[in-house]
Amino acid sequence: MTGDESGGADPAATPPRMKRFRKTFATPRLSAEGAERQSRITLLAWDALGPDAAQAFLNAHDDALGGWPLNLAVESAAGAEAVERAIAARLAAKRGRDE
Repeated sequence: MTGDESGGADPAATPPRMKRFRKTFATPRLSAEGAERQSRITLLAWDALGPDAAQAFLNAHDDALGGWPLNLAVESAAGAEAVERAIAARLAAKRGRDE
């Protein structure tokens, strides 16, 4: 026989494995409480307003709230409560138009 007598592949022909390193995050991560509020507000808006209206509401500046609803909800419990009230008001207005 010629070549490698062990029957295995030539180790020089096998590409080296890449080491996987954990990526560092360039932006601050949400706290557990902030993530919970974000999730709760997003689901509430989605269910109450529908997908398109929820996305438009949560991701745009709202003059009555004084900021972006999703950012306000993530920042504090008081902000989340204000956004919940704004969603309830929009839902009431939507129901009033539908009747």
